Amino acid sequence: MGLQGSKLYYSIGEVAEMFNVNTSLIRFWEKEFAIIKPTKNKKGNRLFTQKDIQNFERIFQLVKIEGYTLDGAKQHLRQKSNKKKLNKVELLRALEEVKKELIQLQNKL
Repeated sequence: MGLQGSKLYYSIGEVAEMFNVNTSLIRFWEKEFAIIKPTKNKKGNRLFTQKDIQNFERIFQLVKIEGYTLDGAKQHLRQKSNKKKLNKVELLRALEEVKKELIQLQNKL
């Protein structure tokens, strides 16, 4: 499982082979999970980036290995995303406080 080499794009067949699943499962999960967003070439073939494959791997881990339902996996991914957003907000607040303190120190000089 995982990335094989350093290609920019992978076909649906290559992704299916990486995870030992049918291409139909990949197409289904693409519709179910917004984080899988392959681009399509002029022929309409899906081209998966390494980020798509990493996201597919996260979903695969949750559903096939940890036993989450699709809805459970979606909820889990949303919670992770929300935590990351909260952490960024907290970081920005802390940086603003540091900035204020630095400006106060600068003004005292």
